[in-house]
Amino acid sequence: MAAKDTIAILSGKWKIQIITTLNCGGTLQFMEILRIINGIGSKMLAKELQDLETNLLVKRTVMETKPVTVKYELTSHGRTLERIINEMRIWGRAHRKEVFGK
Repeated sequence: MAAKDTIAILSGKWKIQIITTLNCGGTLQFMEILRIINGIGSKMLAKELQDLETNLLVKRTVMETKPVTVKYELTSHGRTLERIINEMRIWGRAHRKEVFGK
């Protein structure tokens, strides 16, 4: 069940990219995340951020500015994924080298 839960939470094209972006960038505004992650649309980003917030991986803060500014950051629980994602990156490089010789 634990592996199944992990896959369910991190599944899809965007969640790991969002987590990595927040891990590297710290606290970011919605539009900053949208600009950094190539190819994601605003509706998809909003949905994925909401899913990550529901799973306590991302904290959403609404700033009382005009216009309203929303900032996102990883929670301490979200930062525990750093090791897992780094291992995926290492494996991905080795796999790419094995399959494509690059």
